[in-house]
Amino acid sequence: MNRKQRTEILIHGSAQLISAMANDIKSKYHVAVIEEPNHGLVMVQVRETAQKSLFYLGEVLVTECKVRIEGALGMGIIKGDEPDKAYELAVIDAAYAANLEETASWSVELQRESLLIASSCEAQQRKLLQTKVDFETMDED
Repeated sequence: MNRKQRTEILIHGSAQLISAMANDIKSKYHVAVIEEPNHGLVMVQVRETAQKSLFYLGEVLVTECKVRIEGALGMGIIKGDEPDKAYELAVIDAAYAANLEETASWSVELQRESLLIASSCEAQQRKLLQTKVDFETMDED
């Protein structure tokens, strides 16, 4: 599992999972905060479909944090005002960067969480499809 997939699972998954993973590392290792959780703005880039050109739609508020564990740098960035979650993401990222032994057992938990997220998305999609109107089957009077 790569860094992007892992981060997406942590962001969209259970708050208890991310807290448990970060607490596991914080209880065993010294976490040096390089950059306290702070706010920033990120430009959102969108591709216009007709001419296939890029343009900036606007800005999104993010919270970002940087930490160091065992000499390895970790970064957490999340949309919105969530300083605790940004810090926890940074701790987990640093743990993976430092190749700590705790990270080996996390793969199973992350895969399980990924399946829960996927089933939740499928259920939401099924619910949305129930309200879809099919104009092909409507009466032609």
